[in-house]
Amino acid sequence: MPAFAAWRRLALAIPVLLVTALALSLLPVESADAASRRQRKIHHSWEVAGNQKGDPYRYGANGPNAFDCSGLTQFAYKRAGLYLPRTADGQARYTRNIKRRNMRRGDLIFIHSGGDVYHVSMFAGRKNGNVMIIHSSQPGTNVKRDPMWTNSWFPGTLRRR
Repeated sequence: MPAFAAWRRLALAIPVLLVTALALSLLPVESADAASRRQRKIHHSWEVAGNQKGDPYRYGANGPNAFDCSGLTQFAYKRAGLYLPRTADGQARYTRNIKRRNMRRGDLIFIHSGGDVYHVSMFAGRKNGNVMIIHSSQPGTNVKRDPMWTNSWFPGTLRRR
């Protein structure tokens, strides 16, 4: 009798496994080549942002000669052929959160206070143990490379898994 129960459980499990396998096969999977192209585009966006160094901050501006924080990141990503929403908060919701140790140049860094994202910048690497960013920060300043000044931030990316 115990052998019959085992066979019965197996018979019931097989259709579930088949349906699960079918559902997983229908999910879109990004090829390694597509992931590589996306990574090159993100790196290109970092280069575009770096080329904007010296351009002035202007609230609500999204280039090509003046930027606010999210305007700079949107401009750089658009020039690289990638979509980003216009606001820092929208960009934070659109990107996939990643661990800090997994950041690559061109990934985004969202600075927050009490859960509200108020600034976005682009990861520019590490220097002497400091996280470096490219950003357009406030009136009277230009797009520049700075060390991160707070620990209230999280990274996001458009890279796929």
